Amino acid sequence: MASMLTGFEKIVEERIQQSIRKGDFEGLQGAGKPLELEDFSNVPEDLRMAYKILKNADCVPPEIETRKEILQTEALLENMTDERERLKTIKKLNFLIMKLNSARAGSIQLEIPQKYESKLVERMDATHMRAKI
Repeated sequence: MASMLTGFEKIVEERIQQSIRKGDFEGLQGAGKPLELEDFSNVPEDLRMAYKILKNADCVPPEIETRKEILQTEALLENMTDERERLKTIKKLNFLIMKLNSARAGSIQLEIPQKYESKLVERMDATHMRAKI
């Protein structure tokens, strides 16, 4: 059974069909290519539409920017071999995580744990001990 179109829907459908016949939709940028869907999986479901609207308006919330920077820093850290650079990057990563957690007014259960904290403390202790010797 065909669905009934309202008067407004009929007008819209007519205009779309007219534009198709005139060729208005031919040669558009991105035609024939798959849509680039954005990954908002790290955004709570009830906030995704608001974040999408803000992003389209070039107004990305600071929390999202910080999360993005955390992911980039983690990726950078994975392939890093220089110990000094690793230590510097771990400090940056922990700072970003602390910044994100402190910006959030929610439950402590939602906080991201700082990465590599125990390794950092061990390394700093070992460095401190060597400096005394």
